[in-house]
Amino acid sequence: MGQRTIGKLCKGILLFLILNTPFTAFSQYTEVINSNRPGESVSAYAVGKNVVQAEFGGYYERQDHSGLSTNSNIYSADLALRYGLLFESLEIIWEGSYLNEDIKYTAFDLEESKTDFAVNRLGLKYLLYDPYKNPERNKPNIRSWRANNKFQWKNLIPAVSVYGGANFVLGDNPFYVEDPTVSPRVMLATQSQLTPKSVLILNFIYDRIGTDFPEMSYVISFSRAFRNPKWSAFIENQGISSDRYSDILLRTGVSHLFSRNFQVDLGLGGNFKTSPSRYFGTLGLSYRLDFHQDQLISKEVPGGAIRKNSMKKNKSSDIGPSKSDIRKQRKKAKKNKKKKDDFDF
Repeated sequence: MGQRTIGKLCKGILLFLILNTPFTAFSQYTEVINSNRPGESVSAYAVGKNVVQAEFGGYYERQDHSGLSTNSNIYSADLALRYGLLFESLEIIWEGSYLNEDIKYTAFDLEESKTDFAVNRLGLKYLLYDPYKNPERNKPNIRSWRANNKFQWKNLIPAVSVYGGANFVLGDNPFYVEDPTVSPRVMLATQSQLTPKSVLILNFIYDRIGTDFPEMSYVISFSRAFRNPKWSAFIENQGISSDRYSDILLRTGVSHLFSRNFQVDLGLGGNFKTSPSRYFGTLGLSYRLDFHQDQLISKEVPGGAIRKNSMKKNKSSDIGPSKSDIRKQRKKAKKNKKKKDDFDF
C-alpha cells in the first residue's frame, strides 16, 4: 500500500470519527499529574481546563551506521508545554527538541556537528469519546473485589482523541534541508484502561504532510502500576515508515510520582538494525500548575493517575472539612443522641 493510499485512509478514519462521534464535554482533570513521559506515546486525555503543564527531559543516543561507516553521539533537551484550553476535553501543545549531533566518519577520519531543532511543533488535541463518561460503567461490584480488578472485554473500548498541528522548520535546519517552513501533522490517539492498574495506548500518526518525505508511524504503549501506585513501568513499540527514515523501536522505563503535581521518569530504548543501530536513554520530569476549579470523585489508574467524575470544588477541602460540613455533622450527632435518649429506658 503506497503512502498516498495510507494517508487517504488515515484522513478518512479521522473524518469518520469527527462526523460520527458526539462532541460531549466532560471532565478531563485528574487529581495527580497526567504526563506523556516517558516514551513517545500520547494519552487520549487532556490535562484539564486551566492546567499548565511542563514535561522536560534530557536525552542521549549513540548511533552507528555500518553502511556509511559513521558513529554519532546525540544530545538533546526536550520540552513539551501543555495547557487546558477553553473546556475540559481540549488542550494546546507545543513540543520542542533541541538536538546536537556529533558525527565521526571512521573511513575518512572526518568529523561533523549538527545543531538545531529536531522537533518544533504546535497542535491541538481534542477528546472525541470517553467510555467512562457513562456513570453506569463505573459502578463497582460491591460483592466481588476480583470483579472490580480483573480484565473485562468492555475495557478494550478506548477513549478516542484527535490531534491536528504543524511542524515548523526555521532557518537553515540541517536535519530538514528539503522541508518547507510549515508542514501539517495529524494523529489519532486511543487509550484503554484494561484493569485499574493497566493502560494500553495506541497512536496512529501522519506527519510532515505535503513534504518530499511524508512519514507514517504508530506507537503501542502498555503501562502498569506497581503495588505502590506512585511507581509505574511501561513498554513501548514504535514503527516509522518514510523515504527519509524507517525503523522499529522498543522502549521501556519507569516513572515515580513525588507529589500530585510532580513526576520524574527514566527510559531506555533501541532498535534492531545496523543502518543505523540506535541505543538511547532519557531522564525527565513533569510538573504542573493546577488552576483547575473542579474537585473530583476519583478512580485510580496506572502511574498514580486518577480518572474522574466532577463536582464543585470545596475551597476548604485541602485543609479539612468545611464549616457547613461540621454543622451537618453536629446536627446529625444531636439527632442520633435524641433517638438514643428516647429509647433508653
